[in-house]
Amino acid sequence: MVDKNRRIGVVGGGTMGNGIAQVFAQTGYQVVLMDTSPEILDRATADIQKSLGRLVRKGTLSENDLPSILERITKTTKPESLRECQLVVEAIFEDPTVKRELFTKLDEVTSPDCILASNTSSISITELGAATKRPERVIGMHFMNPVPVMQLVEIIRGLATSDETYRAVETVTRDLGKTPVSVQDYPGFVSNRVLMPMINEAVYCLMEGVATRDDIDTVMKLGMNHPLGPLALADLIGLDVCLNILNVLHDGIGEDKYRPCPLLRKMVASGRLGRKTGRGFYEYGQ
Repeated sequence: MVDKNRRIGVVGGGTMGNGIAQVFAQTGYQVVLMDTSPEILDRATADIQKSLGRLVRKGTLSENDLPSILERITKTTKPESLRECQLVVEAIFEDPTVKRELFTKLDEVTSPDCILASNTSSISITELGAATKRPERVIGMHFMNPVPVMQLVEIIRGLATSDETYRAVETVTRDLGKTPVSVQDYPGFVSNRVLMPMINEAVYCLMEGVATRDDIDTVMKLGMNHPLGPLALADLIGLDVCLNILNVLHDGIGEDKYRPCPLLRKMVASGRLGRKTGRGFYEYGQ
């Protein structure tokens, strides 16, 4: 079991990483947030403060709780600082090689009983587990964006993941107020195997002139009752992330329905990645 008296590690101070760190700290866990530079960690802290402020304005969090939540998060650039963690959640960018290298390093610096979880949205948990000497303690813990708001966590078993590891992660997920869903280790899992072809097809509709950007999103919002259209959602996720996931699906399953749209490739190549760069299918103020 994961004990609140021991620390939780989060590797990656980007949007997903700081959201994961926030929900653990809000639930009472001591968190070690690690990234490669103090500047990234400072931005992560600022983002967490903004996120907590939104919750206060919505009335779902007391302003009096903010100092104690922030005090539970320790920032570091040193992997060795994760040594005492009982669970480490990796939340870096979607690159299989970089993730494997990180898991090998985490295997070296953490205690043998530490569970190593990945927030990957598509990469094989079995593959990440094979980069360690503890594949039975490697698991997927795929949070949804924005982490403080979204309830779902896909829990992905690798080929060697033990029942004990799964039960521990399922329990801590429920403790965070999230809903765990058990998923087997296939490319894209469930969420992105279903979602990404829809987004990709919306980009094809735009590229082929079937409808305008706004009309494509309006059809899906009003016709399918989606809260956000697929092109706006792609901007929120990050067009580079969408492209990476589609590449994993295409390579792993080998079917043309997962082939990334050329327009999506072109936009990523041009640096139009969505909200995080201020411009994707839509424009955003910085």
